Amino acid sequence: MRHLLPILVNQTILVMIFLIMAVVWMMRDERDRTRPLLVIALVLNMFYGLLLNVVMGKENGLVPWKYDYILARLDAAFGIPASAIAPVLQGAARWPLQIVYWLLVPMMVVWFAVARRNRLTGSLVGAYITELLMGPTLYAVLPACGPRYVFGKQWLHPPVVAPGVLRLSGSPNAFPSLHFATALIFVFFSNGRISRFFSLAFLAGTALATISTGEHYAIDLVAGLAFGCFANNVGRRRVKASLLWLPVVLAWSLSVRWASGFWIGHPYLLRIFAAVTVIGAAWAVVVEWRRAMPTTTEKEKPPQQRSGLKEMEQLS
Repeated sequence: MRHLLPILVNQTILVMIFLIMAVVWMMRDERDRTRPLLVIALVLNMFYGLLLNVVMGKENGLVPWKYDYILARLDAAFGIPASAIAPVLQGAARWPLQIVYWLLVPMMVVWFAVARRNRLTGSLVGAYITELLMGPTLYAVLPACGPRYVFGKQWLHPPVVAPGVLRLSGSPNAFPSLHFATALIFVFFSNGRISRFFSLAFLAGTALATISTGEHYAIDLVAGLAFGCFANNVGRRRVKASLLWLPVVLAWSLSVRWASGFWIGHPYLLRIFAAVTVIGAAWAVVVEWRRAMPTTTEKEKPPQQRSGLKEMEQLS
C-alpha cells in the first residue's frame, strides 16, 4: 500500500481523472456556455507548465538566468524564511501537504460548482484564465524555480548565498505563487459559512504545502496574494479595482528584479510592504464577503447611500 500511495496521489493522474470528469460533465449540458470555459482553463493549467519548460526552462531558452539566490536572501530579510518552516513540516504532515499541493486542479473544478450555485461561474473562469495567461508573463519578468531545484538535497538547510542570478535549467514558476493566488480566488468566491471555512483551510494548507514541498519561497506567497486580488477583480470585470491591484503585482516583480539590493538592505521596508499587501488582501476578502451578503442595515439604506457604498467598495 505504501508503494501504491505515490501512484494514487500522483499529480498527473489526478489531473487527468478530473479533466475526463470535467469533459463528461460539460457534454451533459451543452447549453451551459460556462462549462467549455472551465475545461479550457483546466487544459491550459495542465499544459502551461510543460510549455514553460520547453520555451523558457532550458539552458539556451529565453530566461536561463534565475533569481532564486535573490529570493532566498529576501526570505531572510522578510524574517519568515521558507528554510526555517520547511524542515518542521517534513514529518507526519509531509504527505497530507503534498496531497493538498496536488489538489489545486480538482479544487478548481469543485469551486466551479460552488460558484455555479451563486451564478458566478463566468467570473470565476475569468479569474482562472487571467492567472493562467498573466502568470507566465510574470515568471518571465522574474524567473525562479524554487528552493529544492536550486539547492538540491540541501534545500531544507540551504547555505547562505550571495544575492545574484544563476544559470539554471528548470521551470521558472516560483514568483509569484500561482498556487496561493488560486487558493485565494477560492476564498473570494465563497459565499456560505461552509465554503468559506473550507476555502480558508485550503488557503492555509496551500501556504504550508508550497513551503513544505520546496516549490516556493515565503516571499512568493505575499506576491501571490496581490496577484490573486488582481485576478479576482479582472474576472468580475471591475476595471478600477483591477487597475488598483495591477501596480502592486508589478511593483513586487519589478522591484525584486531591479531593486533587490534596496529590499535586502532595508528589511524593515520590505516587511512594511509585505504587511500592507497582506492587510490589503485580507480587507479585499472582507469587502467581497460583505458585498455577497449585505446586512439588513445596508438593505434599509436609501438608494443613494447604497450607491455611494458600492463605489467605495469598488476600490478594494
